[in-house]
Amino acid sequence: MPALSEKAALVHQRRFMYNWQLLKDSGNDTFRSPLCQTSRRGAVTIGQGKPLPMSESRRIIHVDMDAFYASVEQLDNPDLAGKAVIVGGDPKRRGVVSAASYEARKFGVHSAMPTSQALRLCPEAIVLPVRMKRYVEVSRHIHAVFEKFTPQIEPISLDEAFLGVTGSLRLFGSAEEIGRTIKDQIKEQLHLVASVGIASNKFLAKLASDLDKPDGFVIIAEEDKQQILDPLPVGRIWGIGKVTEKALKSERIDTIEQLRKTPTEVLRRIFGEQTAHVLRLARGIDDRKVESWREARSISSEQTFATDITDKDILLGVLLGQVEDVAQRLRMNNLEAKTITLKLRYDDFRTVTRSRTFAGPTDVTAALWQQAREALLKWHKRSAGPLRLLGFGVSGLQKAGSGQRQLFAEPEREKQKRLDKAFDQIRGKFGRDALRRGK
Repeated sequence: MPALSEKAALVHQRRFMYNWQLLKDSGNDTFRSPLCQTSRRGAVTIGQGKPLPMSESRRIIHVDMDAFYASVEQLDNPDLAGKAVIVGGDPKRRGVVSAASYEARKFGVHSAMPTSQALRLCPEAIVLPVRMKRYVEVSRHIHAVFEKFTPQIEPISLDEAFLGVTGSLRLFGSAEEIGRTIKDQIKEQLHLVASVGIASNKFLAKLASDLDKPDGFVIIAEEDKQQILDPLPVGRIWGIGKVTEKALKSERIDTIEQLRKTPTEVLRRIFGEQTAHVLRLARGIDDRKVESWREARSISSEQTFATDITDKDILLGVLLGQVEDVAQRLRMNNLEAKTITLKLRYDDFRTVTRSRTFAGPTDVTAALWQQAREALLKWHKRSAGPLRLLGFGVSGLQKAGSGQRQLFAEPEREKQKRLDKAFDQIRGKFGRDALRRGK
């Protein structure tokens, strides 16, 4: 199937915007879409091209930009093309890798690795600071491409997003046509490469986008999902990190098929209350809908640790970074939050949460941090244990300026707002690692 021409895309876009409300009201359960077959070089299709049953008609696209930060740096400086590029913090100041070009990845460099370690693996790598303002700018152009085809866009980060396209099929053709056109337009307009995954749910779509990187285009058909999942390592399942994977391997569970066939009582010793959820993913079942940021009920950030952590100061440092990131995202989207929540997952996979609610909504980092810090310290004093995951989130979202504020007096609040504005500008120009608040 040929990609839509630019003229045809514009015509479809006008029809799309005019008819969208009707389609949205009737789309999710009434559209039937064919499974996509490979039609262009570079596309990998998993399936036979049979019509989807009505109950399986949901179509979700996951778009993941390849080595995004590093690719933008190579785009802006052609002399970097084909070279090992690392975007991250200063190795002399315990900086970490935010992104690495595929030329650097060949040496084992990956994100979240200490920059000093990355340079030991790849001494010839060129290290560049994070330019968040530039990446945000490019990300907005990418989202402008998405918006031509659907309003159902759920950003995961600057460089990846889920797109719900079930309601767009009558206007733009199959999910393959939409995915291929998006991929082509990103390449033609921005000179960047995206990997695209298409499936009936978010888990499978994200998995698909990662199966043939870089420059991938993979479609997982519903009837073949188990055949694809079974031979994959258990680490491909969301939520299974290195620590849990090691625990599974100790039970001789290496693949998704082996996990799926393991007695529930064995899995419950590892996953606890998450066992049923993990087994559903192992069977390719994921009922979560694509949730655009306008519909979002919460914004969060979390980190799974390679080694379980109990040290209070380390946890406070991680939490502070999460609070700063979430607060900045609130301000970027002109939102305020009324409730903060900590997510704490122990080494036995048991998960607890601790929430606090403000009298009025806020986007002020100091206010969010004050409550988050107190909640963590209270937990640590009463029931600290080895953590494999720490997360921070906010909910009760509303448009900025729409509620009463009582946490800080007005002069103090305005002072904090000015500090946040300066903080955002510095991080936007020099990167996330350029400035951190003291704990």
